[in-house]
Amino acid sequence: MTYNDAYSLLEKHSQTQLLRFYNELDETEKSALLSQIEELDFSLLALTKNRNNYKKSGTFSPLGAMTVSEIERRREEFEKVGLAALKDNKVAAVLLAGGQGTRLGFDKPKGSFNIGINRELYIFECLINNMLDVAKRVGGCFPLYIMISDKNNADTVDFFEKHDYFGYDSSKIHFFVQEMAPSVDFDGKIFLEDKGKISLSPNGNGGWFSSLKKAGYVEKLKEDGVEWVSIFAVDNVLQRVNDPAFVGATILSGKECGAKVIRKNAPDERIGVLCLEDGKPSIVEYYEITDDMKNLKDENGNLLYSFGVTLNYLFRLDALERSLSVSTPYHIVEKKIPYINEKGEKIAPKTPNGLKFERLAFDIIRTFDGCLPFEIVRSYEFAPVKNPTGIDSVESARELLRLNGVEL
Repeated sequence: MTYNDAYSLLEKHSQTQLLRFYNELDETEKSALLSQIEELDFSLLALTKNRNNYKKSGTFSPLGAMTVSEIERRREEFEKVGLAALKDNKVAAVLLAGGQGTRLGFDKPKGSFNIGINRELYIFECLINNMLDVAKRVGGCFPLYIMISDKNNADTVDFFEKHDYFGYDSSKIHFFVQEMAPSVDFDGKIFLEDKGKISLSPNGNGGWFSSLKKAGYVEKLKEDGVEWVSIFAVDNVLQRVNDPAFVGATILSGKECGAKVIRKNAPDERIGVLCLEDGKPSIVEYYEITDDMKNLKDENGNLLYSFGVTLNYLFRLDALERSLSVSTPYHIVEKKIPYINEKGEKIAPKTPNGLKFERLAFDIIRTFDGCLPFEIVRSYEFAPVKNPTGIDSVESARELLRLNGVEL
């Protein structure tokens, strides 16, 4: 793309401010900026005009779960099927690790945060240790794909190499970079992060499969005979990934996906709830659920909308490929976005000054006909690390790790 091509394109979309400092750049910087402009998805900008109008509009109904008691009764049956699938290399996993530990006061990949006290114990290490428990039962590691971002790419790869992949078979680990989306001000003008660099941010955890495909790994999965792919978030240090009972139960259910869920501890717990929307699996976020839904109970006094998602899903690969043909929404969120002003000064705002575009992983579920909610024991599998202290924090995760016999 030439300068004139870029200017014409930007003029069409009222974004010529991106070339404001073009003549101050060296040739390498000019080329990089033009490449960024060429890759921009300008269709996102139209979404800013209706950002406050997005809401769910379907008819909702409760969705029960396969409960812990049923899982325990059928554990042997489930594990037999799950172990067979894992041993036949039919199951892979994707770790969503594109973010930084900013909320923890840690400006590095969140997974490299040390949660130990008397010894080093990293979030990535906790996750790998849990996967190694499965590997020991299967007789080998399952393929693990790690989604990182432009912002933490080198740091994440270096961290794994430095720690020898925490004992996981390095030939089974593959890194890929998440797709990015432009950051804009409240008027839809794209920010510059630097004079020769557009402000871009990861496009949300819902972009994981399209990013995996763009990296060429979907074809590799198919060539390797993989039929099921799980995804999981980086911040839950207790989660069990591809445990045989979950894999087996999902396969035997005949459904295209499974979701690990926990029973809500209160009607107003801040967690997304798995339910049905127009007869299809859906997730209602805690801020979207109505008071009537929140407090609705069955004849035994149990909450009907009671099973919260933990961002640990298992999907059939062919269903994921089909989902690419279905448009899932972008969620527009207000953020504090550092930028370069018209004078070339770097500004670090203290309040939200713009918008980012994100896809969310749970939106993929709405493209499927059925989903198995699989209840897990909260104290054994759910210890998110989102804050330094308080609820879902470093402190609470440490307590739960201790409860599960992990030395800190």
